[in-house]
Amino acid sequence: MTATKIRSDCSFEIQFKKSGGLKIDINSKVGSLYGRSIRKQIVDMCKFFAVKNAVIKMEDSGALPFVIAARFEYAIKKLKPKIKEEYLLPFNSKNKFKTTKDRMRRSRLYLPGNEPKFFINAGLHKPDGIILDLEDSVTPKEKESSKYLVRNALRSVDFYGCERMARINQLPIGIDDLKFVVPNNVQVILIPKCETAEQVIDVENEIKRLKEIHNIKHTIYLMPIIESALGVINSYKIASASKLNCALTIGLEDYTADIGTRRTEEGKESLFARSMIVNSAKATGIQAIDSVYSDIGNMEGLEESIIEAKSLGFEGKGCIHPRQIEIVHETFAPTEIETKKAKQIVEAYKEAEKKGLGVVSLGSKMIDPPVVKRAMRVLELAKIM
Repeated sequence: MTATKIRSDCSFEIQFKKSGGLKIDINSKVGSLYGRSIRKQIVDMCKFFAVKNAVIKMEDSGALPFVIAARFEYAIKKLKPKIKEEYLLPFNSKNKFKTTKDRMRRSRLYLPGNEPKFFINAGLHKPDGIILDLEDSVTPKEKESSKYLVRNALRSVDFYGCERMARINQLPIGIDDLKFVVPNNVQVILIPKCETAEQVIDVENEIKRLKEIHNIKHTIYLMPIIESALGVINSYKIASASKLNCALTIGLEDYTADIGTRRTEEGKESLFARSMIVNSAKATGIQAIDSVYSDIGNMEGLEESIIEAKSLGFEGKGCIHPRQIEIVHETFAPTEIETKKAKQIVEAYKEAEKKGLGVVSLGSKMIDPPVVKRAMRVLELAKIM
């Protein structure tokens, strides 16, 4: 089995023999430094999978151990589908933090699941979340091998405190993806092209089943992606289908195609859908996340898109390139006027608490608890920024 010869990746060709032992041929760009450790890893994996007689050829462009392990395991299982054992690397201790339902998700950086070269330093760009994608960014012929790469990345790669997310494939195929991510330190599952509440429930039930099997204690949240006219109409049912939902987001490329139009800079064609997503999310107490901005060279357009998204009630935006992250964070940050008003609301709330008043007012206006909560959120975000 072969993989594309690109940076930080490798490929294997394996032929099983009836005798002769192991013959391992390694052609590595880093062979002078790591040739022995690479060979040892291959030998260890052969022992694990009970491979005693084989000719193994490896082409290596500087792949890390988690990539080597994923590529080798996939090649072995492609040749011997009956093998069910998993070659699992240790968990990276730096990723042992829990996420929360209301954690900030201003930016989520999409990484193609078949491109491990992007995984290694992704966390250094400091997005709020990193999405290891098994769906649209992965070609059909690489779908299966990507599952092993994503599984191993979740276990091994230091994402520097970013929330670890995975986008599975469209249901029902995506249900099988869950066995690769649920037991392996994922924190949020993105459900693409979600159209019904039943799809959310199906994912939730499978996560529950896998958590019981693997004795997983931490909460794994869900983020349905609405990408069709039917999904928009059912968005409230989808948002309220599970207590594990932490956010609702929209994919505008597929949505506009579904309604028979094209996506424009002005976004008039998607205003109804985006407003529905925000309304459904807010009605169920979860976050509303806007679609990605596709033109990675247009920073002014990105900023304008974020300003509009923020005005509609969105709290975050997807990113397809690291250069978009800083602008997303800066533009979603509260303005000076927003911060000042939020401070006045919180101070009025605290003053009312001191006096034992059941009603909070600012001047002649009454302040409801949701308004206070939002003001606290604004101050929290302002402090972070």
